[in-house]
Amino acid sequence: MTTATIWKLPAIVNRFLSYRVAIPLAQEQISVMMSILKMREQPVENFLDLGCGDGVLGAAILGEYPSAHGVFVDFSESMLEQAREQLKEYAGQLAFENLDYGNNAWVNRIQAKVPFDAVVSGYSIHHQPDVRKREVYTEIYSLLKPGGWFINIEHVSSAAQLNVELFEKHYTSARYAIEKQNGGTRTLEQIVEEYTNRPDKAANILAPVELQCDWLREIGYEDVDCYMRIYELAVFGGRKPK
Repeated sequence: MTTATIWKLPAIVNRFLSYRVAIPLAQEQISVMMSILKMREQPVENFLDLGCGDGVLGAAILGEYPSAHGVFVDFSESMLEQAREQLKEYAGQLAFENLDYGNNAWVNRIQAKVPFDAVVSGYSIHHQPDVRKREVYTEIYSLLKPGGWFINIEHVSSAAQLNVELFEKHYTSARYAIEKQNGGTRTLEQIVEEYTNRPDKAANILAPVELQCDWLREIGYEDVDCYMRIYELAVFGGRKPK
C-alpha cells in the first residue's frame, strides 16, 4: 500500500491523532518553532503549513498571530477535515488545499498565496524519497519572502540503534499509559506488537538531520541548524536571506 493510500485511511488518521500526545516533548517542539518565528522583526502575516495533518502547527502560529493568513496543504482529505474543524474560527483567513507535494506541480496551485513569511511542516516530509525531500526544500525556498523561515519538525534517522530503541520504548510506554488512563485493557506487549507491525511503517523514509541541514545550506538557507532533538525527532530549518 502506498504512502498516499495509507494516510487517506480514516482509521490511520484517527489512530495518529489519538496517540500524538505520546510523542516525546511534542509541545516543546512546537514551542521551539514558535520561539524561532518570534525572533523575526515583523509578525507572521502569511504562512504555509505543509503536510498539515489536523493543522496543529498552523494553529500555534495563529495563536501568536491571530490576524495571519494561512494555507494548509495535505494529500489526506481526512486530515484536512480535521484541520477545518479545529480552525473554523479562522475560516475567513485560511485556505485548505488537497495536494500531493510529492509531485512538484503542487507549487503552481498555491502561487496566488505566495510569498510566505514562514513555511512549517510536522512529521510529513520524511515520507518522501531523499531526492524528493531535497527538491521540496528547494521549492519551499522559492515560496518564502526574503527573511522568511522554514521550520521542519521531523522524524529523522539515527546513527545508533540504541536511539531507535529508546524512541520506540518511550512512545509505546506512553501509549500504554494513555490507554490505561482511558480504561483500556491491552498489555504493553500488545501495543509494542501493534507499533512494530503498523501498516504505515513502510511509508517512513528517514534521513539524518545533519544531512538535511547540509541540503538546506547548499540551497541557500541561512541560520541553518538543528534547534532541538530527542531520540529520532528533530526541529531543524533555516531562513531565506534578506
